[in-house]
Parts: sequence; structure tokens; C-alpha cells
Amino acid sequence: MVKFLIIRFSSIGDIVLTTPVVRNLKKQIENAEIHYLTKKQYAGILETNPYVDKVHVLDESFSELIPKLRAEYYHYVIDLHKNLRTLRVKRALRNTSFSFNKINWEKWLMVNLKINKLPNLHIVDRYLDTVKVFIEENDLKGLDYFIPQKDEVDITSLPENFHTGYIAFAIGAQHATKKLPNEKIISICKKINKPIVLLGDKNDLNIAENIVGAVGNNIHNACGKYNLNQSASIVKQAKLVITHDTGLMHIAAAFKKKIISVWGNTIPEFGMYPYLSVEGSEIIEVKGLKCRPCTKIGFSKCPKKHFKCMDDIDEEKIIKLLNG
Repeated sequence: MVKFLIIRFSSIGDIVLTTPVVRNLKKQIENAEIHYLTKKQYAGILETNPYVDKVHVLDESFSELIPKLRAEYYHYVIDLHKNLRTLRVKRALRNTSFSFNKINWEKWLMVNLKINKLPNLHIVDRYLDTVKVFIEENDLKGLDYFIPQKDEVDITSLPENFHTGYIAFAIGAQHATKKLPNEKIISICKKINKPIVLLGDKNDLNIAENIVGAVGNNIHNACGKYNLNQSASIVKQAKLVITHDTGLMHIAAAFKKKIISVWGNTIPEFGMYPYLSVEGSEIIEVKGLKCRPCTKIGFSKCPKKHFKCMDDIDEEKIIKLLNG
């Protein structure tokens, strides 16, 4: 038996993006046992993954966690997060470790000087490069997301006109500069000729209610009403998904959905666009802005005060794709 500890503390999308590493190690290394260390709030993403043998959670002090990890006697640690906390874990365990290259210098050059030295490589392939000494090749089966049976949403629980198909619109994002303005979402939704399910967490609930109030018929607010796995079930059953640069975008990619991804202050060139996207998927962005990308993550508001990366998004192109 060969025991691996994979570390990725957060967040939703990043963890989903590591699943090809998990699967390829499990299937290509004889008698591999795969453990995964993450934050407690993200453990549910992994607990039903058949390629993960055990999930460890970071919800206790390091003084309590480290003895538990030492008792597992790992052969290898695969660090796909690479920060000070993962360094502490690796130093404490003293196992042979392999660490992900975060290309922070290349990202800094792109954000601050607009010099593009970024590798033309998806982050999944960069994650897989971290374990290239163990696996022969990428199986190209994409991302994994396994929904517990208890969290599968019965489509008949939605309004009747949604039973024959709907568009899932993931309206949320961790940062405001990664989200379309509410007025633009309303304008788009008013022109969509299919039922729409709005997805997001409880922080998006009031915004979604305003959208529903403005749009009227053929739209359902599911924000804050489902847990992550249930939201994933809604995505899985959708005919098409429109989303910002968020975790639900990567979950949609895991289910091989047609994805319309809308990008604001971040850029696909960072390597986190939908992985192995299916035919008909589209990336929507405003090209040619000298200020973009203004960050590798996001801001609470546009630092330039014009928000052209989202305000100038081509609504008609989105509507045509959604109604096609």
C-alpha cells in the first residue's frame, strides 16, 4: 500500500479542480490509499468521492491535528495549496512532499505590469504536473463531483414549467468585481426564453428576490435554499449553465454541462476556465481593457470606479447563446 495525503484547504472550485489528481493517483498507483486534508466547510465535496479513502478536516489546532496525521504514516504528501499552513504540516510530518507551483510571480507581472508570462496551461494540468512522477498520463476524464443520494434534488419540486428543462444562473461570486451588476442580470433574464433557476448562497438571497421581482414569470429563486451538494444537483439537471468565475462553474464542468462563463476583473489566462468544456460553451469577457486584470482574486468594488469589465459585457451575445 502507498499512502498519499493531498492538501487543499479551500475553496469550492479549487478543491473540485484537484479531483483529477485524486482520481489519477488512485487508479494508476497500485494499492494507493488517498487521504485529503481540507477545511471542515469543504469536506462535503470529498466525502462521497470514491477515490478518496479518508477526509481530514482543519477545524482544530495544529497541535491536535498533527499527531493524528503522523499516526497515518504517509509515504507522500501532495501539497496543492502551498502556503504557510501547508508548510507547517509538511515540516511536522517530515514525509517526502511534492508542492504545486502557484506561479505567483507570473500572476504579479500580469496584474501589475500587464506582462504575460503565464503558462498556456490549465490549472488542472499544473496540478497534475505536481504528481507527474507517479502517473503515466492524464486520463482526460475531467473533473469529478459526487452528490450524496440524500442531496439529489427531485426536479418535480421545482415549479411545473421547469420540469421539461431550465437554465441555471449562478449569480453569486466571492467578490463583487467578479459579478455582473444586478441591472444587467435583470436585463438578460427578461430576454431569456427558457425557465431560469437562480443559484447562490444566502448572501445572494435578497439580490435574487429583487431580480425575480423585476423579471416576473419563468424565474425561480433558489439562492440560500439549498446546500452546496443540492445546488450541484440543480446544476447537474440544468440544460445549460450561465455563471461567473465561481465554484459552481467548475461543478458544472464536472457534469459536462454547456457553460456560458462571464468574466470581470479576473481572466481565463490565469488557467481556471471551465476544464475540458463541452461544445457550445463560451467565455464572455471584455477584451482590450488596459486595467484588466486588476487582481488575481477580486475586489469589493472597481478600483478604477468605472467597472467596464462588467458594464461593457455584450448582453446580446449572452442572450443569443442562452436562447439558441
